[in-house]
Amino acid sequence: MELAQNLTLPGGQAITGPLPAGRFTNLASLVTNALPILFSIAGVILLLYLLWGGFDYLTSMGDPKKAESGRGKITNAIIGFIIIFVAFWIVQIVDYVFKLGVYK
Repeated sequence: MELAQNLTLPGGQAITGPLPAGRFTNLASLVTNALPILFSIAGVILLLYLLWGGFDYLTSMGDPKKAESGRGKITNAIIGFIIIFVAFWIVQIVDYVFKLGVYK
């Protein structure tokens, strides 16, 4: 796939011939390269949410409403961890079965 035959850069420098293909040549390569970053971001958000729930639970000082809120955040963080873990392993299994090369 050729991106351009003739290109003039600012300053008058001309480039002739096809431009080299970049890292993201199609949507699949974009998703493939984004998956490790997305899983890392999800893990950091999960950790922060778990810490927030623990902080709310520890500082509830006998208030049942605040303790329940903290307990709910901890529960949701654990459920989120399970979802992220299962999604990661599904991607790993699909990558292995179909030899996609997501994680080279």
